[in-house]
Amino acid sequence: MTDSSPSKTLRLKPKKSTHQEPDDDQRPKRSGARARQAALQERALHARGEDTPETSSPKSHARESRPGTAPRWRDDQAPGRSPSRRFDESSPSRPRSPARQTDGSPSARPRGASGRPDTRSDARRNTRADDTSWQPEGRTPRARTFTTERRRPDEDAPPRIQHKARRPRAPFTAEVFHVFAPCPHGLEEALSLELQALGYDRVEAGRAGCHFDANWTGILRANLYSRLATRILVQLAHAPVQHEDDILALARETEWERWFGPEDTLRVDTSAIHSPMQSLQYCNLRAKDGICDRLREREGSRPDIDTVRPDARVHLFLDATHATLYLDVSGESLFKRGWRLDKGEAPLRENLAAGLLALSEWQPDAPLLDPFCGSGTILIEAAWIALGVPAGIWRPFGFERLRPHDARLWRDLKEDARSHIAPRLEQPLVGSDIDAAAIEAARANTERAHLSPGTIDFRVCDARQMPAPADHGWIVTNPPYGERLGSGEAELWSQWASQLKQQYAGWQLNVITSDLDFPKQLRLKARRRHPLHNGALDCRLFQFDLVAKGYRDHPGQANDID
Repeated sequence: MTDSSPSKTLRLKPKKSTHQEPDDDQRPKRSGARARQAALQERALHARGEDTPETSSPKSHARESRPGTAPRWRDDQAPGRSPSRRFDESSPSRPRSPARQTDGSPSARPRGASGRPDTRSDARRNTRADDTSWQPEGRTPRARTFTTERRRPDEDAPPRIQHKARRPRAPFTAEVFHVFAPCPHGLEEALSLELQALGYDRVEAGRAGCHFDANWTGILRANLYSRLATRILVQLAHAPVQHEDDILALARETEWERWFGPEDTLRVDTSAIHSPMQSLQYCNLRAKDGICDRLREREGSRPDIDTVRPDARVHLFLDATHATLYLDVSGESLFKRGWRLDKGEAPLRENLAAGLLALSEWQPDAPLLDPFCGSGTILIEAAWIALGVPAGIWRPFGFERLRPHDARLWRDLKEDARSHIAPRLEQPLVGSDIDAAAIEAARANTERAHLSPGTIDFRVCDARQMPAPADHGWIVTNPPYGERLGSGEAELWSQWASQLKQQYAGWQLNVITSDLDFPKQLRLKARRRHPLHNGALDCRLFQFDLVAKGYRDHPGQANDID
């Protein structure tokens, strides 16, 4: 059987030659994202003054319009860029996203991969499409959306960059402590005026001291500059107590590890006024146990006790209802300036001597005489006041051994204080004593106080024969009284009063003594009396205005203000 169906033959059509380039009119028209990208590249080349794809070679046109390649700047061709960057046309990079026109409405905004509107700032969306100088060399840029609208150079439109108002930073506030500065009885008001002059807030004079508020820098300055305070105590805890165990609980709740640790030695002192506690020694033991228990729980061990030279000093104060725990940041008492090693028979403490000068209202630019100078305490304090030498400039302090101590801050405070010290005195400071050994001790103390030998004029002379060093000035002195005054010196005061009336008319006389009848022995009437305590002695500071004819002819100057 024969198959009459015709057979099918497979024929291949010849391919068109690819060597012939089509004309520009016959070239296929592109549309979509690639066309927009080519238009952007053409516009960028035209702005730089280079050949357009129509006038350039076919190879360069194919290279520029090929997707997946983007131009990059060379160092010597980037407009407005430094010579260190280069434009490399052959470097491949990801194509930019096609530009879109936006009208500002949420629906017209470009959308990202998640379909949500692109909420980037207008400044980033309106970046010029032809600006590729932001692109780091060798890094593939992220897909960004740009607009094709261009602003005319003469168009005076406001910038589109939106500046958000920044919230101001909160100012740094240093921690403020409640501080108590004890002082000798009778100097509370003078200490209050001194602290106010130093710039402290909420200064309140109390019993044997003053309360005030200060930050840590102010605490350092109080130790450095105060001449009247005995020490500086920083309050760390205050609570009502009814039993000794309440003191133990209060001590255990206080953050002692912030100030010292088991590696430091400790001393605890206790004082009280109208306290119902039976034994202050037991209260002191309870406070010490609470401190040691706290450090053992927090740091694994307890500090050792040292009553002579401890690293940390804690003071417990008790009244009728409350207990207060203070940290002593001064160490040794502030009246120990560090210069007095040679002492007389009954020397004044340095802060009491400074208090006498403050109560006498002596002015640093006026002459000063101490006819019973002894070891020179009053005159050396006066020299430091007149020169502007801080009271604690040459001594160590307890806060230098505490954990929060800032050595650099402390050094800067002392350097600033030294820069304000005057080089010399303008008015004479004169001291005399009948004892030659006392004058030698005074001169040695002057040298240790870093004062030049001519700052204070010390003389071996009897007060009854001492001439006046100036026509006016102040006499501030601590004459012998009590056991220091021998039995053969009964006529001393009357003879000295005659000397004062003859040669010291116009001077101010200030005498501290425990003899309450001292004005009668001078046959003078005191203008004012200040109750003071020199150690355990109840004393008075008597103030007199010296005139040539005595007080009988000048009743207005003899008013007793006691």
